[in-house]
Amino acid sequence: MSSPVAAGAPPPKATRTILLLSTEIHTDLALPASPDVAERFSFMAADGLDPSQPGVAYIIAGWGGRSFYIETPTWSDLSPGPVFNALTYDRSVMHMALAGDIDRDHPTVTPVELDEDAFERLMQGVLASFSLDGSGERIVVPGAQYGEYDLFYEAEGLFTALAGCNVWTGATLRQAGLRTGWWTPLPGLLILSLKLHNPDYRLAS
Repeated sequence: MSSPVAAGAPPPKATRTILLLSTEIHTDLALPASPDVAERFSFMAADGLDPSQPGVAYIIAGWGGRSFYIETPTWSDLSPGPVFNALTYDRSVMHMALAGDIDRDHPTVTPVELDEDAFERLMQGVLASFSLDGSGERIVVPGAQYGEYDLFYEAEGLFTALAGCNVWTGATLRQAGLRTGWWTPLPGLLILSLKLHNPDYRLAS
């Protein structure tokens, strides 16, 4: 039997659940690949990465330093050049990937529930992070891929030790209306501040 609803009560707000994905040093945002979201990222299809293809559950977006991001897909690929750039400054890139189902209970996954207005602001923040060419098109980085289901694009802003990937993730979440610490250079700090500074209902179970 359904729960009674008071007469004249406003309907519950629609929500979208995004996922904050973390490693020891990096965070990404996984956006649900619903048809309307896939349409917003349809420009990737022309570059060989179609977000509307069958089996795609999430579109993953991350921002980072060009050298470290592209030249260091795993720790075994670490070399002095990208490390030096990461500690000084570097041009930035957006890393876009497609994924199937993601286990929300995995310790590296933090689900975050957003209402439609907040989700739209987050989408605008992600899309505004791409650099555009003179024709207003996103600029794919040629030959830069980890595998079959990812691409790199030129991005806005410079990557520095003080303004790295996790700072970008925090800023994008704040644009959606969430609160985080004022400086979150590491994933652990970002996730801790997200849980400390937001009402429980903003974080999905």
